Amino acid sequence: QVQVVESGGGLVQPGGSLRLSCAVSGSNFGIESMAWYRQAPGKQRELVAQITSDGITNYADSVKGRFTVSGDNAKDTVYLQNVYLAMNSLKPEDTAVYYCYAVEREILGVSSDYWGQGTQVTVSS
Repeated sequence: QVQVVESGGGLVQPGGSLRLSCAVSGSNFGIESMAWYRQAPGKQRELVAQITSDGITNYADSVKGRFTVSGDNAKDTVYLQNVYLAMNSLKPEDTAVYYCYAVEREILGVSSDYWGQGTQVTVSS
C-alpha cells in the first residue's frame, strides 16, 4: 500500500521561508514523478511545482523564482522517494493547503497516482 506523507507546513510572515517535505513508501513499481499542488479556500487545486525521476522540473508562473522543488531517489534505484519544496519570499496569496502528489511508473499501459493528506501553509503578519 502506497503512502504519501507531507510535513513542514506552518505559519510564516510575509517575506519568510518554509520548506515542505514529502515521503513516499510502499511503491512496488517506482515513482516516476512527484508534484506539489495547493488549494486555497474557495479556489481550485492548482499545480505548484513538479519534478520527474530524471530531474526535470516545472513551476507555476506564480512561484517561479521563489520556490524550488527537489527530490531524492530511493536507494539503488532511479525512482523518486522524497520530494521537497523550498519556499522563499512568501506572500499572503501563497496561503493554502499544500498537497504532495506521486505518480508510479507505467506498467503495461497502467499507472497509479497517489495524494498526501495535505499540510497547511499560512502566510500572515
